[in-house]
Amino acid sequence: MSDTPIVLDELRQRIDQLDGDILRLISERASCAQQVAHVKLAEDKDAVFYRPEREAQVLRRIMALNSGPLDAEEMARLFREIMSACLALEQPVKVAYLGPEGTFTQQAALKHFGESAVSLPMAAIDEVFREVEAGAVNYGVVPVENSTEGVVNHTLDTFMDSSIKICGEVVLRIHHHLLISETTRKDKVSRIYSHPQSFGQCRKWLDAHYPHAERVPVSSNAEAAKLVKTEWHSAAIAGDMAAKLYGLERIADKIEDRPDNSTRFLIIGNQDVPMSGEDKTSIVVAMRNQPGALHDLLEPFHRHKIDLTRIETRPSRTGAWNYVFFIDFKGHRDEPQVAAVLDEVKLRASELRVLGSYPQGVL
Repeated sequence: MSDTPIVLDELRQRIDQLDGDILRLISERASCAQQVAHVKLAEDKDAVFYRPEREAQVLRRIMALNSGPLDAEEMARLFREIMSACLALEQPVKVAYLGPEGTFTQQAALKHFGESAVSLPMAAIDEVFREVEAGAVNYGVVPVENSTEGVVNHTLDTFMDSSIKICGEVVLRIHHHLLISETTRKDKVSRIYSHPQSFGQCRKWLDAHYPHAERVPVSSNAEAAKLVKTEWHSAAIAGDMAAKLYGLERIADKIEDRPDNSTRFLIIGNQDVPMSGEDKTSIVVAMRNQPGALHDLLEPFHRHKIDLTRIETRPSRTGAWNYVFFIDFKGHRDEPQVAAVLDEVKLRASELRVLGSYPQGVL
């Protein structure tokens, strides 16, 4: 007689025992989180509960300690949700994002803050900024650049008129699907809705498979998904969250032209973030209109061996043919080497503003 049933029974008993241990430890962690809240409130009634640098440190530590068989990123995602649920016991985090429901920005917000965060959709990027500035929400999530289509100009331009600070970043792998409703006639699709950025990211696929379909740009992929529900001859380009939320069928998966298609989102808030150990800093600089201005701006970074990760140019609001530079680089403004560079740049620039120093994206 085979010993398989006995072995399986022993393994299941062991799993039940481990589940009990995990449950006890999670509950113990949640109780500890509640005690942290009591201590903070005793010291300051306006205490900040969500700490971006602390969260990044915890997740990095988990990934470093992980020995498998689950990979490090999957383990970090599990702990992300545990931390999100524990934080909600202290004080639920309110997060505004570029809506409506089902957008990639909402997906990025949930990836960064966890499912226990209270996420609120906004109609436009500047509305996300306004909600954060007014204190109606703790944080906002806005897209800033895509690996295929480049920078989101509206986000950068909004920073010019705002006192908001960057508190974090999250990178999301973007997979686009062609979606239809239950009333759509698959062989009669003559109109496709999507956000202009998504059309750009799927251009080659659309040219090959739907060259004659009308491409109608809308404010978001979630809006595209909603429109498809009312028309028999249309389809939408959107992601998994929109497909599930609006009950649509995927007739083509992962139609983005580049398999590594990703979008970077910024977490915006009102407070400065202390060092986490692996940080980035974002600045906006206006240079005087003179020969060699760009060289003068970048030379201190090169001399101090500061790693630039992005530089973008936008028209200045101060006059025609004047420009400002948005620069991201590795390091925290409180590090001596970074502080020295910023001091030099400030002397050479007509204006310098540090948008924020924040943990590099972990997940």
